[in-house]
Amino acid sequence: MTAGGALLVGILLSSFVTGCVIFFLPEASYRLRTALNLFGAALKVVLVGVLLVGVRQGGSFAWAFGMGPGIEFALGADANSVLFVTLSSLLWLLTTIYAVGYLEDSPHRSRFFGFFSMCVSATTGLALAANPLTFLAFYELLTVSTLPLLVHRGTRASIRAGKVYLTYTLGAGAVLLLAVAWLHAIVGPVGFVEGGSLAEAAAERPWTFRALFCLFVAAFGVKAALVPLHGWLPQAMVAPAPVSALLHAVAVVKAGAFGIVRLVYDVYGVETAHALGVLEPLAWLAAATIVYGSLRALFQDELKKRLAWSTVSQVSYIALGTAIFGPLATTGAIVHLVHQGIMKITLFFGAGNYAETLGVHRVSEMDAIGRRMPWTTAAFTVGALGMIGIPPFAGYVSKLHLQQGAVAAGADWVGLVLAASSLLNAAYFMPILYRAWFVPREEGWPAEQVFGRAETRGMLLAPPLVTAALVLVCGLFAEAPFSPLSWARLITSLEYP
Repeated sequence: MTAGGALLVGILLSSFVTGCVIFFLPEASYRLRTALNLFGAALKVVLVGVLLVGVRQGGSFAWAFGMGPGIEFALGADANSVLFVTLSSLLWLLTTIYAVGYLEDSPHRSRFFGFFSMCVSATTGLALAANPLTFLAFYELLTVSTLPLLVHRGTRASIRAGKVYLTYTLGAGAVLLLAVAWLHAIVGPVGFVEGGSLAEAAAERPWTFRALFCLFVAAFGVKAALVPLHGWLPQAMVAPAPVSALLHAVAVVKAGAFGIVRLVYDVYGVETAHALGVLEPLAWLAAATIVYGSLRALFQDELKKRLAWSTVSQVSYIALGTAIFGPLATTGAIVHLVHQGIMKITLFFGAGNYAETLGVHRVSEMDAIGRRMPWTTAAFTVGALGMIGIPPFAGYVSKLHLQQGAVAAGADWVGLVLAASSLLNAAYFMPILYRAWFVPREEGWPAEQVFGRAETRGMLLAPPLVTAALVLVCGLFAEAPFSPLSWARLITSLEYP
């Protein structure tokens, strides 16, 4: 095994081994479990940092073993995978800190954190998968490892949500298996290659590859919550706040969006997909999801459900930018994969703090919450303004590039969709901020906990403050050499030779 291969395996095992050990810890081992969680998460960040620098300097990182004739389990690192694995590892560390504080007095913590680590291992494997078969294996592992987190509380609502989630995701896995097997039968082993590798085969059998594209999009569209495959996501909000944060910012929905990015750019190739005529229908589907999700968010009083419908809308920006043929739109799609993650995790951290500290779960209960929890609400405000697309926050950078990409591609209708979406974003976020900061409170909190002079536990407050700072930094320093925007431009330059 080469040093590069060992690094990839080490990144994968840093969370997997941690999770395996945590499963067997007694509930009373709070300090040991916390230390293992934080060590595994910190180690992954360090190893990913080494990988990031190595790929930037042109290093080669690959590892594989054969599973049969023409079948290979393979890991690799390119600019696309490094961006996703960096996002996953950094947000996993912050979510781990948050989850330790959030579940401090909860039962079954060893089980929770064991599956928590398995979930992140699956996400890491998705990021580093070097071919569709390996991607499929980790895609299914993600389903299996996420389900116990979703039903962790064991309530009727969580069990029902788990059944719905399993129905959708197992169906998606079956469709993805069919698509991968069909692709392998037609062209043999296929890897993720910058610029794609199906141009010649697609030119010979265009309708076959159009049908294959539809299968892949259906499979990825479930976890990316594209309409009408989104039904599981709003129900999944019964999960604990750290799980919601993980689902929306790091793991499941991002796995689907990342799958679409890989499909268009690194399996088909954007020029081949454009020539087949499959990008425009994908763009219309993404646009419909953006508008529909925003409209549904308007009418949700439950805070986490409003955020869930916002995710349905916001993740589809990635699919929309991917489906617009042009480098500016590609840059916008890829950078939004990162920006949406840090903005949305900030919002879910805030929602979790309100629920855990004050028993507040609904928008209608949030009057004057900014006065009681000013730091949490300041972080929530930054995340919300970023989602709307107000400068200088990260969301503005994403939307600006998507808008410019649509103009450059001659897709003026996309500009109208983006404008409508931003207005709808403002319509469902600004009332929350107005209530939080400006409406006086006339009654007590539903279930208030007091932590001395602090507004909540330190381990609950620190993560949203860090992610809110990242939302601002990614906007203000978008042109910095190692910024998400700079990395997205690097990827774009490789996809459009």
